[in-house]
Amino acid sequence: MRLGINLGYWGAGMDGDNLAVAQEADRLGYDVCWAAEAYGSDAPTVLSWVAAQTESIDVGSAIMQIPARQPAMTAMTAATLDSLSGGRFRLGLGVSGPQVSEGWYGVTFDKPLARTHEYVEIVRRAMSRERLTYDGEHWTLPLPDGPGKPIKLTVHPQREHIPLYIAAIGPKNLELTGEIADGALLIFPSAAHLEETAVRYLRAGREKAGLTMDGFDVCPTVPLALGDDVAALADTFRPYTALYVGGMGSRKQNFYNRLAQRMGYEKEAAEIQDKYLSGDKNGAAAAVPHQLIDDTTLLGSVERIADRMAAYAAAGVTTLTLAPAGFTLDERIAALRAGTEALERAGLVD
Repeated sequence: MRLGINLGYWGAGMDGDNLAVAQEADRLGYDVCWAAEAYGSDAPTVLSWVAAQTESIDVGSAIMQIPARQPAMTAMTAATLDSLSGGRFRLGLGVSGPQVSEGWYGVTFDKPLARTHEYVEIVRRAMSRERLTYDGEHWTLPLPDGPGKPIKLTVHPQREHIPLYIAAIGPKNLELTGEIADGALLIFPSAAHLEETAVRYLRAGREKAGLTMDGFDVCPTVPLALGDDVAALADTFRPYTALYVGGMGSRKQNFYNRLAQRMGYEKEAAEIQDKYLSGDKNGAAAAVPHQLIDDTTLLGSVERIADRMAAYAAAGVTTLTLAPAGFTLDERIAALRAGTEALERAGLVD
């Protein structure tokens, strides 16, 4: 199992330390450094900045939002980043959510699976440098009866095939991801529930495409916090978990809430959402079960984290992306180093 690091959103308060964290991950042999975007910082700018000041670590978007860019623009950005980084770019895509898609980008959040399928097909065609034509439900290239003509990408990517990942939570999206992508970006993964909530759907998608799970990258992001008091460490993640389970999306469309339900927390997920959407964020955080937090994070000593890493590997994870927690740069670096030490103790280093 390989390790990655997720820098999260630029502008989240730890910006000054993020480059140092990425450089230390590069020095320690981490495989990939991911950056996110929502409606603040964009991922490609952050990734180009990191790639320019690191040597061997891959840089990946987790995610570039599908409603934010036309697919040909995404292909251009991916090809450029891959060229500038010396073949170190990974393209992670996702549909975002209805609030961001419609409120920020003005793009109707409908038929997300069909949109994703077409988007990926167009991106792959564009990056292959064939003359771009497409006749789909959501995109038609070139537009009919106009001056447009089939053209091809002028930039040569460093590699013929840039790895393409999709952020997926729901069963249908997971199956589509297995069918058309090179990897899956997961969030709130529980090793104990990973087969039933994610891997079986990814496998079904691979089988639909006539493929196996060999070479497919199962890549969840997991917060990591080092310390002796597991309960206290878990409490620091209560607001984070409550935000996603309770407040990320609408009452009818909250993918994270549904995931918590599929892990057996139906009653708790409903309570967290009710309190969060009513404005009681503290109450929502207090309602998050300790076990839910502990199952979806890496908390405690290096030995305990090593045991959890072994469980993730056994559940099918191939790249474990860490979000090292800490209030200072030294604490984040210590968590990063603990990750590599735990991986070695678990016997998971190639």
